[in-house]
Amino acid sequence: MSEHHRKVIVRKGGPYRVYGGVPVSIQIITPNKEGFSWDWVEGKSFDSKGEYYELCRCGQSKNKPFCDGTHEKVGFEGKETATRKPYARQAEKIDGPTLALNDAEQLCAFARFCDPSDRVWGLTQESDSPEARELAIREANHCPAGRLVMYDKKTHQDIEPKLPPSIGVVEDPALGVSGPLWVRGGILIESHDGRPYEVRNRVTLCRCGASSNMPFCNGSHASIKFKDGIADPAITKHRD
Repeated sequence: MSEHHRKVIVRKGGPYRVYGGVPVSIQIITPNKEGFSWDWVEGKSFDSKGEYYELCRCGQSKNKPFCDGTHEKVGFEGKETATRKPYARQAEKIDGPTLALNDAEQLCAFARFCDPSDRVWGLTQESDSPEARELAIREANHCPAGRLVMYDKKTHQDIEPKLPPSIGVVEDPALGVSGPLWVRGGILIESHDGRPYEVRNRVTLCRCGASSNMPFCNGSHASIKFKDGIADPAITKHRD
């Protein structure tokens, strides 16, 4: 399957099967001097060659981020429970002078980019200020889950970051946990029964096995203190 047929299939009771040679790399949440999530730093890349590869969904593989079959031994179910409603019908709208923020809270992956300085919701309502507008857009665009999508009231267009088709293995050293799979660049995600989910620029898929919104992340990795044990020099550096 070529790169033009990139997709992720959620296998029933099993891993994510990824077609199309989608690049995979660690993506590290890095804080600013105040300790708030501020930027993404890329860590090591993984081999994504071959017809397909499979990424762990149960959280218990010894070969993370890849599947090693442990889901079968532990009886992982991973039932898909996420709504099929399109994002536009899930999101609440926060209106501001020049921007409107769409917010689907149930998609929150707890990356916390919405918190620096004034929070994104307040900044949206102050978006007649150039500084507030710029920061509001930045905070929304750094949200990996696509929970937050900013809308420009002048152009009548969503403001989305340009993301290459790729998968990020999220690490959150400030919180001391490992996060979800960050699927970027409009990659198709397909249910085990062949039904596609809405194609979006950015979504996060659960890889700790604990989300109540499968296959999507709902931040449960933070509450269960999920750690994948993947060694990466960049992560060690940011923990020091």
